[in-house]
Amino acid sequence: MSERLVPTRGLAPAEGPAPAGTLAPTPSHTVGPFYGYALPFPGGGDLAPAGHPGAITLHGHVRDGEGTPVPDALVELWQAGPDGSLAGAGGSMRRDPVTGGFLGRNGVDFTGFGRIATDADGHWTARTLPPGGPAAPAAPYISVCVHARGLLHHLFTRVYFPENAEANAADPLLTSLDPARRETLVATAVSPPGTYRFDIRLQGEGETVFLEFR
Repeated sequence: MSERLVPTRGLAPAEGPAPAGTLAPTPSHTVGPFYGYALPFPGGGDLAPAGHPGAITLHGHVRDGEGTPVPDALVELWQAGPDGSLAGAGGSMRRDPVTGGFLGRNGVDFTGFGRIATDADGHWTARTLPPGGPAAPAAPYISVCVHARGLLHHLFTRVYFPENAEANAADPLLTSLDPARRETLVATAVSPPGTYRFDIRLQGEGETVFLEFR
């Protein structure tokens, strides 16, 4: 089955009543804040093993429509490896066989998956590897899923990287957006080298482009 990505808004208004003769879907319920109990795990942002020579740092803030940091959001990352492979590796969330608690990652494998809780300032950080390129004309990117209080549906977006300017200029999703909206999907290179900032704005001025899968 093919899927189509459609840019959408983060906090869309509620849909109207269902047409006569049809059944309305079950209403959505808030997705949090319940995260502290089980979803975060030790090393959730360490997609790349410590000391990996090709590792990059990706970080940013999650902010609401007024620009206020969201301190209890979850940011999930899904990506291809540097070679473009989506196979990944198991072992992101290992359990202690004695206590049943989380041990975290094994510290060796790159799994292509991360889950990071924002801190009190709404900030999140991930250590990962640069994503490899999918089939042209798509540019390399990292898929992002955001969960936060007040959201009835989690939100999907993408992170593209500024050094891939030529590929970004041909990417079907990026080229479908006007320049101002397109910028919300491209990380900013900051100091030190290998560090990128990607802020997620849920609503309002500078709102991040969010995606709907159809």
